[in-house]
Amino acid sequence: MVRTGGASVAAGPTLAVVAREAGVSVPTASKVVNGREDVAPETRRRVTEALDRLGYVRRPRFDAAKTPGLVDLVVHSLDNSWSGAVLHGVEAAAHDAGLEVVVSAGLTRTRGARPERGWLDKLTARGSSGVLFNLAELTPSQYAWLEQHRIPFVMIDPVLEPPSGVVSVGAANWHGGVTATEHLLALGHERIAVVAGHQRKMCSAARVAGYRSALASAGVRHRPEYVRHAGFDEGVAHLRTLELLDLPEPPTAVFVCSDRMALGVYEALAERGLSVPDDLSVVGFDDLPEARWISPALTTVRQPLSEMAATALRLLVRMMDGDPPESTRTELSTRLVRRSSTAAPRDATPR
Repeated sequence: MVRTGGASVAAGPTLAVVAREAGVSVPTASKVVNGREDVAPETRRRVTEALDRLGYVRRPRFDAAKTPGLVDLVVHSLDNSWSGAVLHGVEAAAHDAGLEVVVSAGLTRTRGARPERGWLDKLTARGSSGVLFNLAELTPSQYAWLEQHRIPFVMIDPVLEPPSGVVSVGAANWHGGVTATEHLLALGHERIAVVAGHQRKMCSAARVAGYRSALASAGVRHRPEYVRHAGFDEGVAHLRTLELLDLPEPPTAVFVCSDRMALGVYEALAERGLSVPDDLSVVGFDDLPEARWISPALTTVRQPLSEMAATALRLLVRMMDGDPPESTRTELSTRLVRRSSTAAPRDATPR
């Protein structure tokens, strides 16, 4: 594989072969490869398809020893405090390493089954030495493209389990789920629900698994109706909380798998005239600034987002130098931050 930047790849077709296959001139094919905009859409489509079909590998046109270091950071979006924490960590580590960072949002999404080649071509055209992907869900074609072009990359909190050999950095999500649930158990809660993210997302599945493990260790019965998925969406979390409150035996506490979703939980309780923590204890996950701003302040599991991002940047620098890490997966520890949103249930004695 070429993910570490140290392996070589077999020589592929020349640009002249690609141009002939697509029925265009070599200069036109070169414009497409280098991300130029002055190419007709139909011509770009033919050249792109020929590039994919023939497995053309674009050689970097920069000398890493002479060119100032440049890395790309691709984030899911820029409209939340999560991305702000990631940006802070990457920028601080990049400054220490003497690197510059180009930030893009949402550019790993696909149209149909084909990755958006425009951004990928521009990546090599501007001479980036490596890429950090945050909360990205890459397709097999995108992984293959990065490998073919010998571009080292690191995943920060990948959405799905990445292929073997891909380097990633995340948080100890399972342990965080255990910690959150054990805190509620210690207060005397047994009717503990969980509002989770996406079922198939790595971090969400691990947090729910930790929740279930803590219940089992305490000898508390797991109730399937207490597990609700809200896709990390605040509005959906609001609806799922109303569903929990409408159960014949509603929970007395809830572990919410993100601070953003906890805002939806608070809103649902206020809508029903209920309060935190008197009627429902709430534990979040992330420790974003919102956790301190809401009232009552949210007890939550802190995952070190800036530290995760900085660690990923440092790993990427090693890979750019041809020094692959010993392990492809790095997990940073999580810890409970106690605030005012949890208390003992009215009819129970803390353990």
